[in-house]
Amino acid sequence: MSPIALSLTLIFVLIPLLLSRTLNLGLEKDTIVATIRSIIQLFAVGYILKFVFDSDSYLYILLMIALMIFAAVHNASKKGKAIPGILWKITVTIIAVEVLTQAILLGFGIVPATAQYIIPISGMVVGNSMVLSILFLNRFTSEMESQKNRTELILSLGGTPKQAVHTQLTDAIKASTIPTIESQKTMGLVQLPGMMSGQIIAGADPVQAVQFQLLILFLLLTTAVVSSILLGFLSYPSLFNERMQMIRQTNS
Repeated sequence: MSPIALSLTLIFVLIPLLLSRTLNLGLEKDTIVATIRSIIQLFAVGYILKFVFDSDSYLYILLMIALMIFAAVHNASKKGKAIPGILWKITVTIIAVEVLTQAILLGFGIVPATAQYIIPISGMVVGNSMVLSILFLNRFTSEMESQKNRTELILSLGGTPKQAVHTQLTDAIKASTIPTIESQKTMGLVQLPGMMSGQIIAGADPVQAVQFQLLILFLLLTTAVVSSILLGFLSYPSLFNERMQMIRQTNS
């Protein structure tokens, strides 16, 4: 893509700006900030990745993944401040999912152990795990708050914390994973996934692009389910004390 063609893509930014201004939606500032940040961040990452790919050093690969995880944890933890120790819980969740997926990919030789494959796939895994963590925390804290009386009733009748939060926990896990599952049902019919589209535009064989896209789809399915379940089972015990009593509010 030439610089001129890239500049012309800003038309797609001007359209929402004009609509926001015309309809008094108040989205102009956020849109401009998002556009500027995306340009700076993506170009910065592009140059960094070029350096990492050229060096082909595992140290740089690990540093890139660590940076991704740090940013993801920092963003996701904002949604679960009411849960004690949420920072380390999200950190453990994202690292565990990253290690699990990379162990399978590299252990079975599904993809080569090079920066060109490890870093982009890690970005998808970490990013998806972050989004699923946010979705789970939003729903879980909401469920716990709305069903506080039910939870305390179960505890007062001799139920364990796990029994008291079972419904809230499963509802939150389902709610956070359903978007991933539902999107896969219409994949290829309603939309062509980003990775597949990118490869086709770059001139790759469509069938080969489909194969890589299926890898990503199945990978993200595991990421979604494991992230929600692991974060859920790490989070709920900290809402109760050693006497099996709720210790604090869960509203975010």
